[in-house]
Amino acid sequence: MQNDMIKCGLKEQTNSGFVDTIEKEAYVWCEKDWKHDDHEHAHQRAQLTFVEEGYQYFHIEQKIYIVPQHHVIWIPSGKAHRITSEAKTVNLMVFLFKTVFNDEFYRNVHVFAVPPVLKEMLLYASKWNQLIEEDEEQDLFFKAILKSLPNFCKESSYLEIPVPSDVRLIPVCTYIKSNFKYSLHADELAEKAKMSVRSLQRIFKNETGITLQKYLQLVRILKSIELLDTQQYTLSQIAYKVGYQSLSAFTTSYYSIMKTKPKVKKIS
Repeated sequence: MQNDMIKCGLKEQTNSGFVDTIEKEAYVWCEKDWKHDDHEHAHQRAQLTFVEEGYQYFHIEQKIYIVPQHHVIWIPSGKAHRITSEAKTVNLMVFLFKTVFNDEFYRNVHVFAVPPVLKEMLLYASKWNQLIEEDEEQDLFFKAILKSLPNFCKESSYLEIPVPSDVRLIPVCTYIKSNFKYSLHADELAEKAKMSVRSLQRIFKNETGITLQKYLQLVRILKSIELLDTQQYTLSQIAYKVGYQSLSAFTTSYYSIMKTKPKVKKIS
């Protein structure tokens, strides 16, 4: 069955394929209170998404990337992705590029915090929202943004949760995600994987690139981002809810992952 829904100017003809009838090299699509289907899809344009408010999870291949407020994600052309979020409000700017420069950067997924100069450039670009007619200033400006991205990007690999392909590790990851506020016991996790503690630690590190303890830390901090977005809790309450015994321990852990201190969002 065909579905002619328009998303970001692209016509979705199936649940995963889009038809691009726009001739422009690049354009921007801004929307307040963004709503996304959560099925996997791909399109033949490279995508730069700026999260102005809220947060989003991008499920791409064997990784889950979180894109918090004032971060961007770069997704190469043709890369299948699925998007989820439980944020109260998600305000996004999506830039779509038909062609990119010949550089290794543009062939990989990247998530990084937006430095002030890039943020101002992206917000200025909102004046061309949903403009699909040719515009010389816009074309030059978007090309400048595109060319500058590798320099603005500081490989934020800390914002991705690896998904192991070894099925024996799935129950372990599921258990950690459900019990992140408690201390981990390696022997209990090993029992769930039906292997020895030593084998679990070795295989988990080989599969994901991180230790079990680092995985727990990532899950806790990403959960704290969700709680911060609700504007319902103090930092101390959030620290306790995600498994830390003190605010200072939470702040230190959060900073080591996010490279900034946690802040409770002010209600505007």
